[in-house]
Amino acid sequence: MKAIIKGKIGKNCKIGEGVIIDENVVIGNNNIIEPYAVITGYTTIGDNNHIYSHAVVGSEPQDLKYKGEKTKLVIGNNNKIREFTLINPGTEGGGGVTKIGDNNLLMGYVHVAHDVIIGNNCILANAATLAGHVELEDYVVIGGMTPVHQFVKIGSHAMIGGASAVAQDIPPFTIAEGNRAKLRGLNLTGLRRRFQNRSDIDAIKNAYKELFERGKPLKETAKEILETTDNEYVKHLCKFVLNSKRGIPYDRKV
Repeated sequence: MKAIIKGKIGKNCKIGEGVIIDENVVIGNNNIIEPYAVITGYTTIGDNNHIYSHAVVGSEPQDLKYKGEKTKLVIGNNNKIREFTLINPGTEGGGGVTKIGDNNLLMGYVHVAHDVIIGNNCILANAATLAGHVELEDYVVIGGMTPVHQFVKIGSHAMIGGASAVAQDIPPFTIAEGNRAKLRGLNLTGLRRRFQNRSDIDAIKNAYKELFERGKPLKETAKEILETTDNEYVKHLCKFVLNSKRGIPYDRKV
């Protein structure tokens, strides 16, 4: 079966048999699209991506409020989108765009729903599912078979254990797991791999203890730390806590 290509394709792209690329799709250079993948909707894809067999990219949102409006899906560079992954564009009520950054790995059967924002260097293991309006910062890792509730935000360098169920915001640099997922500590292995300065890790450790292990009011503590620290990562952690809308899932000490 020949590929059906109606959209704009850049240079040096490899398109497998049975691929469907609809007319409003724009694809950059050096992409590989394997057999029977479907790319549809108002979808823009950058360079050096690898989209595997039977992935469906840009199909209509699974949202009953969606009425056919012209919303977008924007995918960056150097991403791997594995077999049977489903990615939906945005909706009018959610900003109109789903965005995926650079250097991400979406394993088989992942679902990225409408109005999701994924940063850079994230890994979503097999059958991880992101509901509408979820936001992932950079270097997030989500274990397999893990659903993430709509409007949840997961901070940079956070790791979610497999077969968890995430219903609240997960702060940067932390590990969460369980159903419902709760904080279990810091992602120290990830931090040691990526942070050159040990003093940054020590500062994050101290801030984590103050926020989540001392039994103090969470947002008051975050404000206090923010007023006294000059560490950019601690500031990011505290601002995330203060801006959380779904709350932070941790065991509150009396």
